[in-house]
Amino acid sequence: MNREDWQNLPLGQETRYESSYNPKLLHPIPRSVSRAQLGLERKALPFTGADEWWAFELSWLNPKGLPQVAVARFRFAATTPSMIESKSFKLYLNSFNQTVLASADAVRDLLEKDLSAAAGSDVAVTLFDVESEALDVVRPQGICLDRLDIETRQYQPDATLLQLQRGGDALVDETLYSHLLRSNCPVTGQPDWATVSIHYRGPALNRESLLAYIVSFREHQDFHEHCVERIYCDLQALADFDSLTVCARYTRRGGLDINPLRTSTGEILFPGRFARQ
Repeated sequence: MNREDWQNLPLGQETRYESSYNPKLLHPIPRSVSRAQLGLERKALPFTGADEWWAFELSWLNPKGLPQVAVARFRFAATTPSMIESKSFKLYLNSFNQTVLASADAVRDLLEKDLSAAAGSDVAVTLFDVESEALDVVRPQGICLDRLDIETRQYQPDATLLQLQRGGDALVDETLYSHLLRSNCPVTGQPDWATVSIHYRGPALNRESLLAYIVSFREHQDFHEHCVERIYCDLQALADFDSLTVCARYTRRGGLDINPLRTSTGEILFPGRFARQ
């Protein structure tokens, strides 16, 4: 599969919305397509991590015909052979709408079975009541870069923008974040907006250069997951950090948001949902 094959994905095509359960709607995309650009296809991954999806338009019928609703969280390990194309995911979830299922547990079990089969590895699914406190919004932790007064004209990813802080020999342990990450769907060109958070221990990053680098994704076309992997790999190439974690929380589209996290620590700890989710 290569980039030309993406033109045949459900995304960007006129589509009939089915309302009866149909797992065949799910369309996997091999992660190797974009990882090949980072030179990761023939060696061990330099990170662990996961992709956390949230679905806000999940509904089905109980045995009495009464509609039920829930919010779903999906966890895909970064090592799954395939991602799920987002529109096919939405169409698949839509197919539950007029499907009678005995309980929320039955819904969860079906979701886990179908998504694991499509991704090529186990996918964890949790359903939440729509009034659950787990859906509360939190503020990002760390230092926001967005008020730095920088000038930039680079809107394609450019790792040469990244610099370490000059004259700073001391090691730091800090979290930096920005709301200015924007990339674009490689199939439709639609913009994807995110808050990206970077936690690291090691030589200090030059914050102005990091902000310019984040902004440089503004016209870049790639999937959410691989934008985060590019950021991680470019930072890893800059310095020998004791630890590095990159997480982006993308805004919702079609009732789904995608939140990739890549880390050197082995700990997969997602931040809470931010205001734009």
